[in-house]
Amino acid sequence: MYSLFIFKMEVLYIALKEKDLPINGQIKHNQVLVIGPNGEQLGVKSKADALTLAGYAGFDLVLINGSANPPVCKLLDYNKFKYEKKKKTKESMKKQREVNTELKEFRLSVNIDKHDFDTKAKNVVKYLEKGHKIKVSIRFRGREMAHTDLGREVLLRFADNLSEFAEAEQQPKLEGRSMFMGLVPKKK
Repeated sequence: MYSLFIFKMEVLYIALKEKDLPINGQIKHNQVLVIGPNGEQLGVKSKADALTLAGYAGFDLVLINGSANPPVCKLLDYNKFKYEKKKKTKESMKKQREVNTELKEFRLSVNIDKHDFDTKAKNVVKYLEKGHKIKVSIRFRGREMAHTDLGREVLLRFADNLSEFAEAEQQPKLEGRSMFMGLVPKKK
């Protein structure tokens, strides 16, 4: 019973914490500076007057800056405001991911089939067009270590196949049981 009460209190605390801006009845200040929905200042009003004004206009009274003197509230549709804010942050994150080019790694094998080879090449082209760097690797298993020249041929053929979209940043290099090659997108 006691643990259920604590759990409910924790859930309530998290829910209250996630509400970023106090709205309507959650505003604790008696006097607030009210800004209209189009950005015009409506003056300093009591909380009750501001709530009445928001109700008549069909908007929510949202506390924008609680630390100002007097606190600043704005008349706006809170759900629409939250939706647009979430949309902006999502869009900025998307742009940030696009700006940050990543190193994508693709692994081939010495005895790769033609269709698999073409599929990997097609997937690499998508990332090259986005501006990502590509690291192509081959891992030699067992007796394949005796034929590292076959792995080098596969990597060079892969780079040749993508010569329209990429250029080799580094030639195939053997490190332990793996051979690596770097590709970068061609400058347009």
